[in-house]
Amino acid sequence: MSKTKVILHDLDRSYDAMIEGKCDRMLAADGKYAPCQGCFGCWTKHPAQCKMKDCLQQSCRILGQADELVIVTRNLYGEYSPAVKNVLDRSIGTSTPFSTYRGRQMHHTLRYGKHALWKVIVWGEITEAEKETFRYRAERNAINDGYERSEVLFIRDLAELEGLL
Repeated sequence: MSKTKVILHDLDRSYDAMIEGKCDRMLAADGKYAPCQGCFGCWTKHPAQCKMKDCLQQSCRILGQADELVIVTRNLYGEYSPAVKNVLDRSIGTSTPFSTYRGRQMHHTLRYGKHALWKVIVWGEITEAEKETFRYRAERNAINDGYERSEVLFIRDLAELEGLL
């Protein structure tokens, strides 16, 4: 089985060419899509496919099949940018409505199996407290989505990005 690397980012389109050369699939969190409506259709009626017909309709499948997920996000008080968070919200269909135990905790059953790395590259000004929040969030997201490990890197300047992808 081949390893698939997906990069989800909130950068402007001028970064697309650089990013596309570093991954198998790319999702641009550009805000040009609807927010999740919480209908759970991607869980039940049409598994892993959002009912909304926009650029995120297949995001569950793209993210669910990633062995390595790299998220590039602007820091927003120790959390993902709203555009990235919106994409992650729309990807709930990577799991099923059924539950199982992972790491002695209850989580949803994975639709696509286990993955290797949940990596977050955070850009912009950030405090030590916000860094800790990001590390915790990435660790919890990785466990919930079936990733073996998480990694968080912090950069102030986007010029540092290319070598980290």
